[in-house]
Amino acid sequence: MCTLCGCGGAAPTDDGGTTPPHRHGPADHHHHHHHHDHHGHDHDPGHPSPAPTRRLRLEQDLLAKNDRLAAVNRATLAGHGAFAVNLMSSPGAGKTTLLVRTLTELAERPDRRPAVVIEGDQQTSVDADRIRATGTHAVQVNTGKGCHLDAAMIGHALRHFSAAELAGLVLIENVGNLVCPAGFDLGEAARVVLVSVTEGEDKPIKYPDMFATADLMVVTKVDLLPHLQFDIDRLGAYARRIKPSLPILAVSATTGAGLSAWYDWLDSGAAATARTAAEVAPAAD
Repeated sequence: MCTLCGCGGAAPTDDGGTTPPHRHGPADHHHHHHHHDHHGHDHDPGHPSPAPTRRLRLEQDLLAKNDRLAAVNRATLAGHGAFAVNLMSSPGAGKTTLLVRTLTELAERPDRRPAVVIEGDQQTSVDADRIRATGTHAVQVNTGKGCHLDAAMIGHALRHFSAAELAGLVLIENVGNLVCPAGFDLGEAARVVLVSVTEGEDKPIKYPDMFATADLMVVTKVDLLPHLQFDIDRLGAYARRIKPSLPILAVSATTGAGLSAWYDWLDSGAAATARTAAEVAPAAD
């Protein structure tokens, strides 16, 4: 059991099955740069938490290890010309629904890019199965009690894809959580935070780390706005209070509203990544 948060990691599966959390040693504990008392995790009363100084040092070591693995992932992805996007949100914001429509429509375009998905959930392969139904190769990562994906999990998942599959979009659907995923670099090229109009407009100021580290905010389920008392302008103002330069898109995966701008954003990132990979390749030779 992890001394920091009680979470257990797990290996990704290609077949839709779930794998139980593995028990790992101190060097493999997941790092959170925030304290975990607010998570409500049960710590073993027979093994008290480390003293504050030792705990801080342990957490710093764990973050450093994750960052080293993230750098390896980033180099691997860049070497293949992959544009990797880390999608984060609270549970139910519509990440999977947006991915399903995105993958379906991008596959129909004549300039189709390869696309794969790494699907993070604590349990089940329900969302990965929805992704696979589009014909997309998806690798399931079940985190057990873990509240986020980490760089080690992503590195393992990447081994399940061929070089040709990685020469395009790598879409990572993180565990539904607006706290822990913000603290973990996965080696991604960009971070996207989704907020649905069925949530509160104050999400950015309640969870500032998530929005401060994001490269794009996508407001989902905007087709429901006529039925809700939700101020989308207030949401945008709160988000830009945290990060003034944050781009914001409003979309509906149900009606298709705003999706062309979302696809343009993905295309732009993928094209820039491909150009960089082409420039680096001759220098490497």
